[in-house]
Amino acid sequence: MEKITVTAVVHREHAVFLMQFSKDEELTTICKRLGCSYTKTHSGWTLPNNRENLRALFHHFKGIAHLDTTQIFAKPQKEKPVKSPSAKEQLTLEHQHKLLEYERFLRSKRFAESTIKTYVGSMQIFLNYFKDKPMSQLSNQDIIAFNNDYVLAKRLSGSFQNQIVNAIKKFFLVVENRRMDIEAIHRPRTEKTLPKVLSLDEVSGILNALDNIKHTSMLALIYSAGLRRGEILTMKINAVDSKRMMIHIFNAKGKKDRMVPLAPSVLELLRTYYKVYKPKDFLFEGQNGGKYSEKSLQEVFKKAKSLAGIKKNVTLHSLRHSYATHLLESGINLRYIQDLLGHKSPKTTQIYTHVSNEALSKVTSPIEQLIIIKK
Repeated sequence: MEKITVTAVVHREHAVFLMQFSKDEELTTICKRLGCSYTKTHSGWTLPNNRENLRALFHHFKGIAHLDTTQIFAKPQKEKPVKSPSAKEQLTLEHQHKLLEYERFLRSKRFAESTIKTYVGSMQIFLNYFKDKPMSQLSNQDIIAFNNDYVLAKRLSGSFQNQIVNAIKKFFLVVENRRMDIEAIHRPRTEKTLPKVLSLDEVSGILNALDNIKHTSMLALIYSAGLRRGEILTMKINAVDSKRMMIHIFNAKGKKDRMVPLAPSVLELLRTYYKVYKPKDFLFEGQNGGKYSEKSLQEVFKKAKSLAGIKKNVTLHSLRHSYATHLLESGINLRYIQDLLGHKSPKTTQIYTHVSNEALSKVTSPIEQLIIIKK
């Protein structure tokens, strides 16, 4: 019987059960049926941490797998960020200078602060691993050795493995002017999970669940224009052009601007909201001014979802997924949807063809061509 290790962790600021097991199609199918989400960060399947879900796990895996829950009541551990070397693990002077040069390059190219932190932190770990080796002697074989003897040996996540390989590749290219053969380094296979989508009725339930005009306006704007969380939190008042009925998304992912249509019903909501709250700078501001917090926005969605009675394991980002899927089902060309979402590659947008009910509902099973004799 297969073994599933169940632990309690904190993932994306939420307490969840983490299920880890060797690759098994039947167990994966059960996880998906339960509404679990796969996380590359922890290399396992997650489900909200509550008694109901714990009972569901025992019920669905009974007789199929052994659930090891010895750590289930341990205090949830927060996701561990990439750590800088401690005082005892200081880099050599040469490595420090090279790392500073790398950070300056990333800043000069205006990389996002989170990306800079990740890349520099990853390189600190790599360079510390070879602290007794001069930079000029580091080769592709050293990267492969680090990947096998550090990343894989410590059973670190696939996402960490990918991020550190990307950081090393860019470091040697821009600082050492050397192109490493990254293709020779084994990378984890990418999980091809489909986005979780809400139906039109479910979206309607969420948008009508709250009495607070500000909260309703935020969720309605996200869905109506397929916005990312960061895009609505950094949106200024002047981004809304009521004359042209357009919204200007400034400096979005990939440092790109884009224009998206402003829905008339959302404009009316925003006008009502503006009269009540009178924001000064950002379209949606916190109680003391400034940007509305990411955590508060997540809590708004969580509350609306609960009041609407939706049990699906969906997140705030599911509103964006639902917007794209509903556009596709209404006949909008995939190329237009790509522009509206701000996707760099059409391959990213094509994933919505796999979750659209419109095309799937037209598929007829071949069993309909058979005659089934009832005995």
